[in-house]
Amino acid sequence: MALRPEEFYARARAAADDERRLPLARMTGWEISPFEPDGLRVAPLHPPVLPEPARHGEDPSDCNACRNWDEGIWLNDHWRLTRITGVGVPLVLMLHPRDHFDLADLSDELAAELGVLTTHIARHVQALPNIARAHVHRLGDGGAHLHVWFFARPEGQAQLYGSWMVVWDDLLPEYPADVADADAAVVADALVASYGGRRSAVDEPSQA
Repeated sequence: MALRPEEFYARARAAADDERRLPLARMTGWEISPFEPDGLRVAPLHPPVLPEPARHGEDPSDCNACRNWDEGIWLNDHWRLTRITGVGVPLVLMLHPRDHFDLADLSDELAAELGVLTTHIARHVQALPNIARAHVHRLGDGGAHLHVWFFARPEGQAQLYGSWMVVWDDLLPEYPADVADADAAVVADALVASYGGRRSAVDEPSQA
């Protein structure tokens, strides 16, 4: 059984200093880290917050993902794909179920669709010129409606390898929107050809 919240906090607190600051992570010493360890320190560890605050869209009637079900770059009967604007890497896409589901709520049939569709999207993102790899993330602490992220890693930028890439994305200057729009259209067209579905009638970028 997992540790109770107070047990988890007590164990972590015991490893912290008098200001409740844990040691720097090993990741900060990696060559791909966007931060130099000198002068960097960990934020104080906070005690558990219970009950946890509700995520956005716990109530489907107040869910932006449900409200914007017809927006994006690609749609089929069960899923929609949007482009996230204002990012630093070449392309960030987000896949949502069109109905109000979180990951654990998916039927086996929808879960199987998600796996195949994720593979198709990643394949088409990686086929774009000057893109080395598609990073795929599902977090879920901010919004209750399932959303899966696809980050296009630019070719040759070795510091953007791996788990630090989402932080680098937030540090980099905004990528040219017209280039990202064109690449998103290529991915959407390729998805129609390989998986089916259609380009959205409301082809507007989505803001995270």
